[in-house]
Amino acid sequence: MAALARWCVQHRLLTVLLWLCTLAGVSAAAAVMGPAYSNDYEIPGTESGRAAALLERGFPKLGGDTDTVVWHVKGSVRDAAVEQTMTATLDRIAALPGIASVGERQVSRDAHTAYATVTFDAPARDVSTREARALVTTAKAAEGDGLQVALGGSAVALAEPSGGHLAEAVGVVVAAVVLFLAFGSLAASLLPIATALVSVGTAYGATVLLGHAMTVADFAPMLGMLVGLGVGIDYALFVVTRHRRGLKRGLTVTDAATEAVTTTGRAVVFAGATVCIALLGMLILRLSFLDGVAIAASLTVVLTVAAAVTLLPALLSYIGTRALSGRERRRLTEHGPAPELPTGLAARWSAFVERHPRLLGTLALALVTVLALPTFALRLGTSDQGNDPRASTTRQAYDLLAAGFGPGVNGPLTLVTPVSGAEDRLALDSLDTVLRTTPGVASVTPVTFDARGDVAYLTVVPDSAPQSRRTSELVERLRGEVLPRAHAGTSLDVTVGGVTAGYDDFADVVVGKLPLFVGVVIGLGCVLLLLAFRSVGIPLKAAAMNLAAVAGAFGVVVAVFQWGWGSEPLGLGRAGPIEPFLPVILVSVLFGLSMDYQVFLVSRMYEEWLETGDNRRAVRVGLAETSRVINSAAVIMISVFLAFVLSGDRVIAMFGIALAAAVALDAFVLRTLLVPALMHLLGGANWWLPGWLGRVLPRVSIEGRTRERVPEKIVV
Repeated sequence: MAALARWCVQHRLLTVLLWLCTLAGVSAAAAVMGPAYSNDYEIPGTESGRAAALLERGFPKLGGDTDTVVWHVKGSVRDAAVEQTMTATLDRIAALPGIASVGERQVSRDAHTAYATVTFDAPARDVSTREARALVTTAKAAEGDGLQVALGGSAVALAEPSGGHLAEAVGVVVAAVVLFLAFGSLAASLLPIATALVSVGTAYGATVLLGHAMTVADFAPMLGMLVGLGVGIDYALFVVTRHRRGLKRGLTVTDAATEAVTTTGRAVVFAGATVCIALLGMLILRLSFLDGVAIAASLTVVLTVAAAVTLLPALLSYIGTRALSGRERRRLTEHGPAPELPTGLAARWSAFVERHPRLLGTLALALVTVLALPTFALRLGTSDQGNDPRASTTRQAYDLLAAGFGPGVNGPLTLVTPVSGAEDRLALDSLDTVLRTTPGVASVTPVTFDARGDVAYLTVVPDSAPQSRRTSELVERLRGEVLPRAHAGTSLDVTVGGVTAGYDDFADVVVGKLPLFVGVVIGLGCVLLLLAFRSVGIPLKAAAMNLAAVAGAFGVVVAVFQWGWGSEPLGLGRAGPIEPFLPVILVSVLFGLSMDYQVFLVSRMYEEWLETGDNRRAVRVGLAETSRVINSAAVIMISVFLAFVLSGDRVIAMFGIALAAAVALDAFVLRTLLVPALMHLLGGANWWLPGWLGRVLPRVSIEGRTRERVPEKIVV
């Protein structure tokens, strides 16, 4: 690490140019190739997956994305003027590029609402934004004189306005302010921002290119930016803080930058590696939908770590002693080098925790418990356009269809079966009657056969909304009771597919694999911490803290998104279930972020323990010296994560609020309150390691051999 840091400082211009050229090259390639994201929830082997495959085999033309144009008037859509407007609009839509067909108009019983389906000639992932906007513009042109027009569907969602880069801009500005307050130097506060922007920008372009090689969800780039900006700025913050400390001790700029990379830079690499390992743990789930997300997010973290230990020292050499504030430079000139004493609030808080560990530990546990209670009401499911903000055309179309035709029209079920003979056809004819009398079914379409007559499908419209528990219960009833009885004695094998069934199957698979995933990630983290700190207690406490942070974060997410506490005022749409992939991704990211704070906090305590053998002093000194930088890092992360609520994307906002809540809980309650309180109560048992295990474990040093001599007294 020292050789790498010195090379980057000595060849600073080349280092900066290499990074800028990489950023420019990857961004240019991404712009030329364009995005190719896919939200493919289908899992081979599930019933909905088999239904989709059979439907594609028998009816390949149904593979194009189907969207909906909805008209609504206070009077009647059967009025001649309204009908003429709708007919003319559909004719213009049919002539648009990319449109395969336009369906017949359907009119509600009260005649206030009508809709028609518009089918593209390609799936939503292959529909261009230009084609989607052309559809929206053409349909909306008919609006006026009491006629409301709204559109719904996956392709239409592409044309919805987004928050652009407002979220990133707000997060970066807040981070810059926090850094300036922490450093008192404009130059030093801008370097972490610049480093993070270069690395995250490169990762964003790489994620776009990755979408052409494998399945990558459309939220992966934003998730990568969310995580990348948070950890990227934080990693740079830790390195710059160590560099500034070296300058205050009288080191040259080159030596200070080298020492920062050799010590804190090693900890950054270790922390980044744990984040990547946790993210790549998603691969064990063997879900293609999550594989691309895991690799894209891991790539982002790798690039932020690489920038922190290469680009950052090069930039630090450019600003020289301006990494210190003007007052700090004057003090260094007038009084000479001096070690930095932990003073002020950090030292007073550390002493306060030492005096009242039981009381503060109890309060911390109570707070975590209260925040985690809503987690017991967690309901996994997939949001749809009924969860979009009220002002969006997709939400308006969803609500108009639900009011005019019933809530189930927004999430019909598709029943598909192979057909082999007249007996099967007779059974399908009677199936229509059976389904109409099934509780929870609003309507059933006639059976449709393919050209060869060996595949058939029909559509069942539930009487409840797609996200309703009643709809999921209907899927289970059809699969477990109604359909087996209906095709008993025939060769029919009727499978239930459609959006709701697919979402339920996806959630079931994820939930089934979640215990294995969490066990592997937590277990691996314990092994890493065992190697780093040669203690049994430290890894076990870290695992417990990670689980507490996750539980508290899920409690906040359930309250905001599932119960709807403030979701509409925040522009996050209507309350609904929690995305089934959120627990997996959240556990991965939070595990890595929690490890960051654990490493930076406990490594300082461990260093003091090795020097003095005094547990109380080790905990007091470690907390006093690291709490300020951990809290600054947490404020930056929280600001960046919360800024992504402005993105206009419900899934990204869900990640932002979950990660912000978890980091706040982790930094301000767990790491700076509960962990030191427990370590004071446990005493020397914190560092216990069985002798036989100590003999076989390899020795791993997170911050290398270079370390500062800690002052003998903490000034309070």
